[in-house]
Amino acid sequence: MTWRPRLIALDIDGTITPLGREEVAPAVRAAIHRAVDHGAHVVLSTGRSLIGTRPIVDDLGLRDTTAICSNGAVWWDTTSREVVRKVAFDPGPSVRRLRALLPDAVFAAEVTGLGNLSLGRFPDGDLWGDVREVSHDELVAEPTPRLVVRWVGRTPEELALRLVDVELPGVTASHDHTEPWLTLTPPGVTKGAALEDLRRALGVAVGDTLAIGDGDNDVEMLRWAAHGVAMGQAPVAVRQVADAVTSTVLEDGAAAVLDRYFAA
Repeated sequence: MTWRPRLIALDIDGTITPLGREEVAPAVRAAIHRAVDHGAHVVLSTGRSLIGTRPIVDDLGLRDTTAICSNGAVWWDTTSREVVRKVAFDPGPSVRRLRALLPDAVFAAEVTGLGNLSLGRFPDGDLWGDVREVSHDELVAEPTPRLVVRWVGRTPEELALRLVDVELPGVTASHDHTEPWLTLTPPGVTKGAALEDLRRALGVAVGDTLAIGDGDNDVEMLRWAAHGVAMGQAPVAVRQVADAVTSTVLEDGAAAVLDRYFAA
């Protein structure tokens, strides 16, 4: 009997949508729908905040599942449309450290389901929802599930080099490979850890899991899955931890993977 995954974790940006765009390609959409029709739990597992994830969930019509947002810090029930789990951290120590390390960096703390508080101005389109510029003290006054940092005018390579051997207290950090962008979540919170908790709650066997992703924040998710697949345009470090590599997002690589198990 052909193996079919029962729990499928899909990254969004760079996996089911091209970077900077919100459209899911028809082939990818159809492949996701076939997986759902065959009874698989399809979970969007993303670094996006909830407010940036909801439109993709609704566009795909996903119900009776969980969306894992903010790299695992926020869980959203797609049927009740309620946050069912949220883990937050104190952003203060990291903000102070990073402001000293990254001159001209801008910061945004997630306000779940509403938008962000920002210290400095982000380029248009960077943040979802309402964005309110605040002072440093206002930014760090409340715990947040997700803090994002953009080093304005720099490259992803410059950001990674500046943060070599830098330990940020009490957080999990991931770098973007296409923009000078850093995402911080609570300690121990990753897509992989969140998906393991969800797998146990659903009663899915360890060997019945599949994950597809393309970024630094997908590494733990790809390691978690019984079969982890990296997108073709993923950095070498991401492809090296995967069990397989598919074609790029522009070539509908996620559809190619799903079609092996849920053919038309």
